Amino acid sequence: MSTINDFSGYNPTWCPGCGNWGIGVAIKQALVQLNLSPSKVGVVFGIGCSGNMNDFLNAYAIHSLHGRAIPNAIGIKLANHKMPVVAIVGDGDCYGEGGNHLIHACRGNHDITVIVHDNGVYGLTTGQVAPTALKGFKSKSTPSGIIEIPINPLSLAIGSGATFVAQSFAGDVNHAIAMIKAGIEHKGFSLINILQPCVTFNKINTYQYYLQKVYKLPLNYKKDNFKTAVEKSLEMNEEKFPLGIVYETDKPSYTDQLPQLEKKTLVEKERFSDFEKLMIDFI
Repeated sequence: MSTINDFSGYNPTWCPGCGNWGIGVAIKQALVQLNLSPSKVGVVFGIGCSGNMNDFLNAYAIHSLHGRAIPNAIGIKLANHKMPVVAIVGDGDCYGEGGNHLIHACRGNHDITVIVHDNGVYGLTTGQVAPTALKGFKSKSTPSGIIEIPINPLSLAIGSGATFVAQSFAGDVNHAIAMIKAGIEHKGFSLINILQPCVTFNKINTYQYYLQKVYKLPLNYKKDNFKTAVEKSLEMNEEKFPLGIVYETDKPSYTDQLPQLEKKTLVEKERFSDFEKLMIDFI
């Protein structure tokens, strides 16, 4: 059985107090509790402070281009649909540069788990505003305050067809572990938005801020009700942050609907070798 040390790489270089520390521990512990090993899970990292986890997490992993973690994760899943695939991204990386990929991954119900570090800023490039930043947020790139309203990641994912949408808080590692495990075990597209304070560049969305505004969904919450989930997700627009599985439903995943994958994964199939014929067909 794997241990958290098996998943550990180099020592992290995140700022002291950064929410990435809690998320990093939660991801490793979730993988251990799911009885996975570094060679049995595919991980794709985006660009940003969260993407630096590529050096700190031991797994079959790649560091993608900015905003391109999701299509890389989908490619891995198509090649080996039996392997759990996780994309670890930031809010700027996923909701900004990668927003289009997110929408179409949701509507295709691709069986991948996307874990988003939501801190409202581009921390790696010294704190420019991310798509989840509140209207009026001031930064180096918006000294007079951001004009746009923030993206609501929960309602965006639910409305786009995601079959599992959850939210957690970096200050509650045990809750984050539970959400990550549930997301990986879910068959279909899973989004886990983790509210994460950036102690260096975001002085608004602090630990104290979230502790006053987050709340856990009750045990009797009906997570399979689409209308209720949308209404609950919209509370984010009023700076009220529900924690838990906001929406979960059971629908066929993308790879489940491909007849080519009924018997074998693509990596188990015989390789195509007649590339000259292939080129003639396409030229």
